[in-house]
Amino acid sequence: DSTFQYKYRQQIRDRYNLDQFWCDVSVDELALFDDSLADKLCRQPVEYLKILELAATEVADEVTRPRADDTAVQSMQVMLASDAHPIALRELKSDQISRLVKVPGIVIGASNVRAKAIKMSLQCRGCREIVNDVNISAGLEGYLLPRKCNSDQTGRAVKCPIDPYFIIPDRCECVDYQLLKLQEVPESVPHGEMPRHLQLYCDRYLCDKVVPGNRVTIVGVYSIKKVSKPAKGVNESRATIGIRAPYMRVVGIEVNSEGPGRAASVPYTPDEEQLFRHLAATPNIYDRIARSIAPSIFGATDMKKAIACLLFSGSRKRLPDGLNRRGDINVLLLGDPGTAKSQLLKFVEKVAPIGVYTSGKGSSAAGLTASVVRDPASRNFVMEGGAMVLADGGVVCIDEFDKMREDDRVAIHEAMEQQTISIAKAGITTTLNSRCSVLAAANSVFGRWDDTKADQNIDFMPTILARFDMIFIVKDEHNERRDATIAKHVMDVHINAQKTVDESSAEGELSLNVLKKFISYCKSKCGPRLSTTAAEKLKKHYVLMRNGSREHEHEIQKRSAIPITVRQLEAIIRISESLAKMQLQPFVTEAHVDEALRLFRVSTLAAAMSGDLSGAEGFTSEEEHQSMLRLEKQIKRRFPIGAQLSQHAIVDDLSKQNFSEQSIQKVLFCMLRKGEIQHRMQRKMLYRIK
Repeated sequence: DSTFQYKYRQQIRDRYNLDQFWCDVSVDELALFDDSLADKLCRQPVEYLKILELAATEVADEVTRPRADDTAVQSMQVMLASDAHPIALRELKSDQISRLVKVPGIVIGASNVRAKAIKMSLQCRGCREIVNDVNISAGLEGYLLPRKCNSDQTGRAVKCPIDPYFIIPDRCECVDYQLLKLQEVPESVPHGEMPRHLQLYCDRYLCDKVVPGNRVTIVGVYSIKKVSKPAKGVNESRATIGIRAPYMRVVGIEVNSEGPGRAASVPYTPDEEQLFRHLAATPNIYDRIARSIAPSIFGATDMKKAIACLLFSGSRKRLPDGLNRRGDINVLLLGDPGTAKSQLLKFVEKVAPIGVYTSGKGSSAAGLTASVVRDPASRNFVMEGGAMVLADGGVVCIDEFDKMREDDRVAIHEAMEQQTISIAKAGITTTLNSRCSVLAAANSVFGRWDDTKADQNIDFMPTILARFDMIFIVKDEHNERRDATIAKHVMDVHINAQKTVDESSAEGELSLNVLKKFISYCKSKCGPRLSTTAAEKLKKHYVLMRNGSREHEHEIQKRSAIPITVRQLEAIIRISESLAKMQLQPFVTEAHVDEALRLFRVSTLAAAMSGDLSGAEGFTSEEEHQSMLRLEKQIKRRFPIGAQLSQHAIVDDLSKQNFSEQSIQKVLFCMLRKGEIQHRMQRKMLYRIK
């Protein structure tokens, strides 16, 4: 290059000293050096790759002399990189065979790493003669053993039989190889068609470079292999003689870190690291991060701050007795349709270093946790991880959380608190890690939030509500000034999206890429702990909260809706740790605790104190319970089994006897839940079953 350094010699020497016997070669730089050579490499890559690797081995021999105790030089592997335009998977036709091609796609499956012989030794059964160093071509092409023994047959009493050779396994040289399955990128699939697949073959140092879910660009040789043997029959064997199945022999992989999906751990340059440290030191970084989350959505500041805490997450603690305390924060958004819940979820999937988005109706318990399937090749049972396992170390976004079936929702309990998934199916008993945060969005039971029916809005079990650190209730309230600003904001986004983006970046927001890298940097570099003053403050506030709720109960003579338990205390600790992590500080200060308490108050406490959760947690006072039992007796007396009555008539009849309408609805709701009565005729009539 311009500084007269031998770039590749340097690279080979550095790699060889680290015991990595491979080097990257750029096809474009090769073309600058020798145009015809690069052209031949693209047209006949199989032959020229061998020559390139031999040359690289020679150079490695030169630059690493003298080596310790005269070890033989290891053969080098050459990986190619190219700046050419990639072609789509659908464009690969027969004229591309055994040419160098570049294809983008998503890796959806990877086999185990297996071994393949490159040099074999054969022995003849008859005369025991050994043939050494039989070379086998790379790729998935097999090798046909010779039919006859080559040794001199004259003057021998017993002739060697036909097909005499067998392989000596101990004298073979092997390399690792791995088979991947590549699927074309969803953007390039035409309307109404299924995405296509291609088999990839990687060997030596290309193994284990990618995991399923990565977006990659492959440089490789488009090759063909024999179709597997047809069924026993005379006619069919002739028909398949010239037919071959295509596959791709990989000579270079480039993993794309942008876009959704599992981005590999993004490397940082020193400049970026300096930028991140500078960012974390700015005083208003917390507000800037909250503003950068989904900038096209107006308002919802507290929700965005909670999502920022969820993305950074607290610190995971491993106690001396081997137990773990989780550090991930779970958030539940409840509310009316049209309050941009799903948009927030979609944004989080893009910005989280590892994000998985599922919808409640379309996911089963096995799809969320793990399933056991039979592998078609080996006929054994293998485990396949679901969404919670794939998002290990990231965020799972579950939309339509209320539409999930009850038994599927139970599968998430263990993953949310213990952060593992245990499985005992089909002779496989394992525990998988799923250290991920859950961000769930749900609607009210009635579609919209109904303030008159306070506790019936929520259809969740108290067990799962207690596992969420923050619960937001988003109501679509009518407010003229706010509606006007929102309408103006939406118009701006629709008319000129670029302008709003420019304005927002002027306000000091971070771009999506910077935010993504900053999050993964903070998560890998920082694990804050509580300082003593902050811990003291938290303790006082916790006792105050318990006392406050007790006085509150004393005033209204019944148990409060929200249980302030140790889980809630741990939630506040986690939120304050994530706030400290944003500023890359080693200890949590009192300011962080104040903000965490404020967030907790506006979310869970507000949801609980407004009476919206009362009864959902199952806390009702004794006299209320007695009146409910009396009501239930009354209803059952005038409502024999198998009878049908209109709901309106029951409510009218009982409200004349000084029962409040709300408690009547509550009892009917409870009976519906127990399955004692059923709705008939568009919910107008009630029918008693038992």
